[in-house]
Amino acid sequence: MDPSGGEQEPGAVRLLDLPWEDVLLPHVLSRVPLRQLLWLQRVSRAFRALVQLHLARLRRFDAAQVGPQIPRAALAWLLRDAEGLQELALAPCHEWLSDEDLVPVLARNPQLRSVALAGCGQLSRRALGALAEGCPRLQRLSLAHCDWVDGLALRGLADRCPALEELDLTACRQLKDEAIVYLAQRRGASLRSLSLAVNANVGDTAVQELARNCPELQHLDLTGCLRVGSDGIRTLAEYCPALRSLRVRHCHHVAEPSLSRLRKRGVDIDVEPPLHQALVLLQDVVGFAPFVNLQV
Repeated sequence: MDPSGGEQEPGAVRLLDLPWEDVLLPHVLSRVPLRQLLWLQRVSRAFRALVQLHLARLRRFDAAQVGPQIPRAALAWLLRDAEGLQELALAPCHEWLSDEDLVPVLARNPQLRSVALAGCGQLSRRALGALAEGCPRLQRLSLAHCDWVDGLALRGLADRCPALEELDLTACRQLKDEAIVYLAQRRGASLRSLSLAVNANVGDTAVQELARNCPELQHLDLTGCLRVGSDGIRTLAEYCPALRSLRVRHCHHVAEPSLSRLRKRGVDIDVEPPLHQALVLLQDVVGFAPFVNLQV
């Protein structure tokens, strides 16, 4: 009997008759979105076993592939057998994800290299400690909008993650200069990308220490860091030859002379030079702007 209820033709091959390890897993299920896997596993016990075997072999899990919101039970089922994850993104679980949900997953996947927990406000220092302790190969971490991240949590991360290259601390408002200074001194040599955006507690002291300890820093986001001024930017220009992009919008104490050296090096800066801003404003007002050689 075939799945549609009719008689199976002699010699016909059913999907599940194909080799699982050599055909179905690498060439079929690897192309099926996670959302559809949840439906597929309901078809029969055999399909459920096939899907579970596929999930156990996952290297990358992004909860956004399931949908904008994912129930706790669904996440637990999807990840219960996964032991080889290298990338984990759980932003859609931000409303309910707790230490009890996350810590066992981290314990089973010590090979994790990239973890995204943006907005997961129900977590605590315990989860970050488990991540730092159990995943020594961690390279990329997003903690954006995680208000629970404080200086002590960041110190633990800096002490135990020697491979850390990219760190997003956007809107982690408990962090102050002292925590960022410690991060720079402990992990500055490996850092390539760092966001400290939307944190009014971060100032020139932190930026200058980052500049002196992060020679490979390529991307730095200081958007809305109201205490950052021109002194910090000048230090970046002096000590960070690899810098490619700098975000300083709403940093009202950063003056154009401190940015000009970086502009000459081709660094992408999100704030236009004053002359360009004036020309844009003039064009908006009168409908045209006179020709000006901006290279002068």
